[in-house]
Amino acid sequence: MDGYNLVSFAGLFVLMGVAWLVSSNRRLVNWRCLAAGVGLQLGFAALVFWAPGSRAAFLWLNDRMVEVFGAAQAGQQFVFGSLADMKSVGFVLAFQALPLAIVFAALMGLLYYCGVMQRIIRAFAWVFARLMRVSGAESLCAASNIFVGVESATTVRPHLARMTRSELCTVLTVGMATIASTVLAAYVLILKDQFGTIAGHLISASILSAPAALVMSKLVLPEDGRPVTLGREAEFHYERESSAIESIITGAMAGVKLVVGIVALLIAFLGLLAIADLVIGGIGHLFGPDVHWSLSGLLGIVMRPLAYVIGVPHEDAALAGRLLGLRLVATEVPAYQQLADLLREGAFAHERSPVVIAYALCGFAHVASLAIFVGGVAALVPERRKDLAAVGPRALLAATLACLMTGAVAGTFYHAAETVIRVVPTVAP
Repeated sequence: MDGYNLVSFAGLFVLMGVAWLVSSNRRLVNWRCLAAGVGLQLGFAALVFWAPGSRAAFLWLNDRMVEVFGAAQAGQQFVFGSLADMKSVGFVLAFQALPLAIVFAALMGLLYYCGVMQRIIRAFAWVFARLMRVSGAESLCAASNIFVGVESATTVRPHLARMTRSELCTVLTVGMATIASTVLAAYVLILKDQFGTIAGHLISASILSAPAALVMSKLVLPEDGRPVTLGREAEFHYERESSAIESIITGAMAGVKLVVGIVALLIAFLGLLAIADLVIGGIGHLFGPDVHWSLSGLLGIVMRPLAYVIGVPHEDAALAGRLLGLRLVATEVPAYQQLADLLREGAFAHERSPVVIAYALCGFAHVASLAIFVGGVAALVPERRKDLAAVGPRALLAATLACLMTGAVAGTFYHAAETVIRVVPTVAP
């Protein structure tokens, strides 16, 4: 390991230390969860970056996923015409990236109908429950969140009413610390021209973040009760459609709701952020007219030390902090867009920086998701609304630390990935 890799490795323990410091009960530590969670992350990352033949397998997976995402754009190209062609009109989020979520929501619906997703999710859940000593319901929800978003809570719906506060915190944390496969394609489309292997890395990041979320959740809000499903497999709740066609239709309609929700959040939060920046800039001008005052800028200053901790070189830590701060208040979509812009401009001094940042940004750990997940789970179990609202802020903190932990894992193994990473600058005509 070189110096930055060692910093990233040490950062894993610093981040867990931060989680322990803000713990609701520092005397309760699930050491098995911590050891197994870190071990799973390091083991999977070693498999991705160090295993014999991993480079060829990684590139093959990345290229196949890019091909699938390209094929999935056929519908939006038919509907939107030239607006769906980036080469014709430039990048337009609403017509090129977001519609992919509808396609993959429909695909996920079909895979659930065929029973494919249930088998994969149960396999991940078995690993988490067996190795990390968390309840069956928590492990099932964490495994489900690798592939879907807020709807993953429905898989453990029969257990929500009897969950402990720690379990509810875990349900919220794993939801905000991961991303759904339905939106992964949009992020790939945003970054693929500047970051050639982004598809493979985002898949890797989504898997890594699940055990990281379990670790951070159990540190921030340790289990002080007796979960009903501890030590046994939780029931997988799924309401199966009557036919494959109905599953596709239901998935597509859910995808439409998702896209509309994303658009509404981006319009609202980016607009409010601009207003906040206007106010902060006006006040800040009185103290330092030569300083760029903004909410994301101030949050960037706060997040900069954490960027150092996960192994971002000091020359790029300010940019990393700004992107992490932007994700916290304005969702990961504009953060990934700015990452693509910075790569296009050649703004990073070190090639490892965008890799670590891409992993650290891979999650729904932002204020908007806190409202979405608390509201979504509360709709399923309204009698636990107060508990969900109480543990929500802790869950957001745990999710943010989990995403940073995923970035630190990527930074730990980066040197072995130098031949895998293909950061491709776009040359202006």
